[in-house]
Amino acid sequence: MKDFLRQNGILLLVAALLLSILIGVGAAFLGGGADPLSDVFNTVTAPIRGGIAAGLNWVEGVYGYVAHYDELHAELDELRSKVADLENQVREGQEASRENALLRDLLDLQAKRRDFTFESAKVNAWSTSNWESTLTIGKGSSSGVAKGNCVVTEGGVLVGVVSEVGLNWSTVSTIINTDIDMGGIVTRTYAAGILEGDLTLMKEGKLKMSYLPDGAQLVSGDEVLTSGRGDVYPSGLVVGQVEGVFHDPSGQSRYAVIVPKAPLGSLVEVFVIKDFDIVE
Repeated sequence: MKDFLRQNGILLLVAALLLSILIGVGAAFLGGGADPLSDVFNTVTAPIRGGIAAGLNWVEGVYGYVAHYDELHAELDELRSKVADLENQVREGQEASRENALLRDLLDLQAKRRDFTFESAKVNAWSTSNWESTLTIGKGSSSGVAKGNCVVTEGGVLVGVVSEVGLNWSTVSTIINTDIDMGGIVTRTYAAGILEGDLTLMKEGKLKMSYLPDGAQLVSGDEVLTSGRGDVYPSGLVVGQVEGVFHDPSGQSRYAVIVPKAPLGSLVEVFVIKDFDIVE
């Protein structure tokens, strides 16, 4: 429509103008208002003149739209660009806020545990197997990462243990993986046990705390930390909370089901503890 009007608009206006002139001349030729023939002529041509006037107004309006179309299109493109810039600024602000929160938590952890030597690492992949729960991180032996190093969040929550090391990558067995075996302790009662992965519980995103002392009182919601037993892993790292206490199939001992605190499936960055002081 826009191209048609640009190409034929002038012709339409000329045709309309000529028709108006012919009508006017015809009316003048036929005489005054009292002439019956003139009355008939005016009566017949009145709708035509009205239609021509309406058509001229419409053509004028369309030409006004056509004349401003490119300008409106340019303004719309500019508005879209501004919206995109604002959305990008919002994303950058959210990322900066997340990074600031992460750094604050890390500084708090470093203030509490000055003996820790950290190495930050990005999480590159998560395992999808039903037989293991592991992460792949982008740091390895070239950064001083070694097998057996604990991996934590910025707040000191235990994620897992480095189980395999490459030059610039490492595999981390998460705390629900079946090869996990470390000392744990309940903060409320100081009851100690062994934190270990269990295949069935791993599929539920949980682990167990076995070899509980006789008479140990644990309740749902009790916080569990690493005990540092054997001086292999740091003590005081947050593991999770007790979900419940159960008897093993033999009925001779009890174990607690632990829900990890670390968001294992959505981690973006973690911190490897490369060195720590052994607490006597």
